[in-house]
Amino acid sequence: MKSRCDWAEGQFEEYITYHDEEWGVPVHDDKTHFEFLILEGAQAGLSWATVLKKREGYRRAFADFDVEKVAAYNEAQIQELILNPEIIRNKLKIRGSVLNAKQFIEVQKEFGTFDNYIWSFVNGKPIINHWKKMENCPATTKESDALSKDLKKRGFKFVGSTIIYAHMQACGLVNDHLVSCFRHAQG
Repeated sequence: MKSRCDWAEGQFEEYITYHDEEWGVPVHDDKTHFEFLILEGAQAGLSWATVLKKREGYRRAFADFDVEKVAAYNEAQIQELILNPEIIRNKLKIRGSVLNAKQFIEVQKEFGTFDNYIWSFVNGKPIINHWKKMENCPATTKESDALSKDLKKRGFKFVGSTIIYAHMQACGLVNDHLVSCFRHAQG
């Protein structure tokens, strides 16, 4: 039996698969970064399990995370999303996702890719931590603070430091797998 991070033990199959195959794997694809910005923003105040169970609904609702299409959503489309039971129907989070799509495109224009932008906050390589217990893992860091502050300055919503640190963990900018977890050494 594989040893996993505490938070993944005893969870439903998609949760374990997410831990084993995605969480902490370095992402260099803008579409995936955009997906996780939407999903992490949706999670604010909720559990990751809640969001993960609605992930397929988010894919359908947000045009398979096509940033150009989401940035072009009009008021009628936003109202449809607010009524969509397949996603978390929080008006502010939904409007924030559409706004963030527009800001995401602006970052792409300035930096070539969102990936170039976000990885610059960790000097282009993952921060590898060596936690023995999940309670030692911080909710924010100076890097997430700096990235959050810059995103807010650029007009992004739902990008507080805790949300951004979760994004950094999910997208492998930080490896916070416990040292006892089989994924820690895999990075």
